[in-house]
Amino acid sequence: MATDDQLDGRRARGDATRRKVAREAAMIATTHGLDSITVGALATATGVSKSGILTVFGNREAIQIAAVAEARHIYRETVLAKVYEAAPGAPRLRAFIDIWTDYLLAGVFRGGCFIAATTAEYGRRDGPVADEVRKLKRGWLTFLETELTAAGSPNPAVDAFKIDAFLNAGNARRELFADDTELVCAKDLALGVVDVLPGG
Repeated sequence: MATDDQLDGRRARGDATRRKVAREAAMIATTHGLDSITVGALATATGVSKSGILTVFGNREAIQIAAVAEARHIYRETVLAKVYEAAPGAPRLRAFIDIWTDYLLAGVFRGGCFIAATTAEYGRRDGPVADEVRKLKRGWLTFLETELTAAGSPNPAVDAFKIDAFLNAGNARRELFADDTELVCAKDLALGVVDVLPGG
């Protein structure tokens, strides 16, 4: 029978494998889509054996769901953790737009914004993976609407739509044309939505 120390060691190794594989899966999703993720490709990219990956996750769908969860973790760590240092409303929205732009320019994900990539891929689809993608996108929109309300927007849902549209267009054009000026233009347009608010 395994000792507590041995069980803890196995658990720690399993957690490390899970995080490593999930992170690589999230990276692949931004360039090739969640549907392109395979156990073989992940094994090659991470150095973890196929059997080791399947021992931790069980199946490909579990890997895809873990990729979304890891992307959420990365997003919270690299964007939201810094954004919440700003005051609610317009200051926080400006910080969000600035930090989100910097996060894309820094190449945190290989293929740009994870939320944008997976939202396009999973539109009108059902199932556990699609549900997680929708939750991620809904969290993004809820954040925008909450801060727009605090900034005095007369119609937070419409203003959130505008900011979301500008930022997604900037991300898509930057990835397609490999031109950072597209993202800078989107940033300026999104900030323009904030500037005209009562609390802006």
